[in-house]
Amino acid sequence: MENTNGNVVKHIRVGGVECTVWKNVYGEKTSFSVTLQRSYKDRNGAWKTTHSLRQNDLPKALLALQKAFETVALSRAE
Repeated sequence: MENTNGNVVKHIRVGGVECTVWKNVYGEKTSFSVTLQRSYKDRNGAWKTTHSLRQNDLPKALLALQKAFETVALSRAE
């Protein structure tokens, strides 16, 4: 059985919040997963990522997740 995992379907960025939609294929079955992260600069100016969200990030995360859902729903319809 062929196992193809880790295929990025789409990156969605809303401000500092990024959502990635992944496609996983196990034989004839396909599933999708979504990761969510926020980018920020540390005290030294270096870019970092975290999975923790601040209050102001929540509307951005909602929009990114809605777009991710739309991507998955449309991918399943194909």
